[in-house]
Amino acid sequence: MLNGVLDKSFSFLRQATSNWQILGPALSVLAPSQFDSDPTAACASFYHDPTLAGLNTTILNATYYENATAVGTLGVCQPTAQISAPLCRVQFIVNTSDVSAITAEAWFPTDWNGRFLGLGNGGLGGCIDYDDLGYGASLGFASVASNNGHDGNSGVVFENKPEVLLDFTSRAVHVEAVAGKQLVAMYYGRAHRRAYYLGCSTGGRQGVYAALHHPADFDGILAGAPATNMNHLLGHSAMLSKYNGAPNLETNPSFISPALWDVVSAEILRQCDALDGIADGIITEPDACEFRPEEIQCTSNTASNCLTATQVEALRKIYAPLYGLNGELLFPRFDPGAEASPRAQSFVFARIPQFAYDWMKYVINNGSDYDFNNFGLADIALMDERDPGKISTFSGDFSAFRARGGKLISYHGRSDELIPSGNAKSLYNLAARTLGLHAEMLDSFYRLFLVPGMCHCLGGAGAVNFGQNAHAVPQEVGKPPEQSSKSQVASLKADNVLLALVEWVEHGHAPDTITGVSKDGKLSRVHCRYPHKSVWDGEKYTCVS
Repeated sequence: MLNGVLDKSFSFLRQATSNWQILGPALSVLAPSQFDSDPTAACASFYHDPTLAGLNTTILNATYYENATAVGTLGVCQPTAQISAPLCRVQFIVNTSDVSAITAEAWFPTDWNGRFLGLGNGGLGGCIDYDDLGYGASLGFASVASNNGHDGNSGVVFENKPEVLLDFTSRAVHVEAVAGKQLVAMYYGRAHRRAYYLGCSTGGRQGVYAALHHPADFDGILAGAPATNMNHLLGHSAMLSKYNGAPNLETNPSFISPALWDVVSAEILRQCDALDGIADGIITEPDACEFRPEEIQCTSNTASNCLTATQVEALRKIYAPLYGLNGELLFPRFDPGAEASPRAQSFVFARIPQFAYDWMKYVINNGSDYDFNNFGLADIALMDERDPGKISTFSGDFSAFRARGGKLISYHGRSDELIPSGNAKSLYNLAARTLGLHAEMLDSFYRLFLVPGMCHCLGGAGAVNFGQNAHAVPQEVGKPPEQSSKSQVASLKADNVLLALVEWVEHGHAPDTITGVSKDGKLSRVHCRYPHKSVWDGEKYTCVS
């Protein structure tokens, strides 16, 4: 039923899009010099533009900020946001159907580099990404982000609301791209030169979805830890928690406490840390780690800081791939080393993960009571069957995106506690099989960088900052944070993956590696593009084919 609604809804959207496209050239010359002479007046003109009503768009606020300041936000996700550079801030609503709409913000910097930047969401996706609006604007991008069609990060808003669900699964980023580009032309008096996208997790999935279904929206896409193969991802996360005793942790003998997870993590490092040639607290290639939990099973001589046979069996399930009802591979295994993250122990292993719970209850079962005691492979098969809004986002057919010259950079932390990094490998390999391309040919438009030690989207051990978002701006090696400015970062293209994407799209210089920097700026490391491997040569890590 939902996919039928999808066709009807996109008919509504196509009419608005057509209006944008018809008016686009005219908008580009409405006031070609107003921004150049008076950006404050150009910003205020959004209030009085008569074309917006015919584009399903309502301006909520348009204010020019000359100086750095904290501002209030839309929605419930965060109370304030920081503006750090002179810009025009536009808050607006775009109706996506008769009963649904996205709320969005555009931050148009005065020092514009001629580029458009669309932004994604996270989780169940109802939060405007204010941090990356500021990040993009600080680097000169005209940046646009939306609430993905709803407010907050709960799935309850999807219950019996197929149009709202479609905004989340497939529609919002396309709408923000179409509307945002025309707002750019209205404000600056000229169209953007190139369009880019930045997102991680759900935002990574949205970027991949754009490449697959709206290949003309963006010239370059930065998709971090993409939540592709979404149905199996949610099913796998629920299965992990069940293996660990959920939903009845207090009485289930399989339950492994946070204290015992510390024991597990230490043993995994003992067995696998040095496989890459150096014991540095980072497992470079989790797929090479054949973790044997039997080594920490209790014996007649050990009764503490050890596991029962039942708990060992739970670990064997957790660190194994997930297979379906007919023995088919559903999802790669949880990465050894990722369990060390506090969020793994509190979000994945302590209860049924909230995103999986909400998806099953409010989307798959339409709000009816659901007993996770009975959750299993049949439920994952049901999610596959329904695949609302084509949320699975697991296709390798990037042919249209490739044909128009689009470039896709993906990255994934090897210690990702929420989405195993093997999922990014699976998508890359699916694209190779679908398009019939080996790695060298796939590299012409799609590159995947695997980042040892990095957790979900950012953070973790090692060189995990490479400009992938506002919280991962790399510093110059050896300099403290206060001495490493964003302007300095902007000149370090090899160390900033967003700027490396720009260099690839606009000058044809594809990044062979991405150099990450640790949070304290004392450590750097070259991250390799898949399927190249990161190898310790006795002095440093290098990439080998």
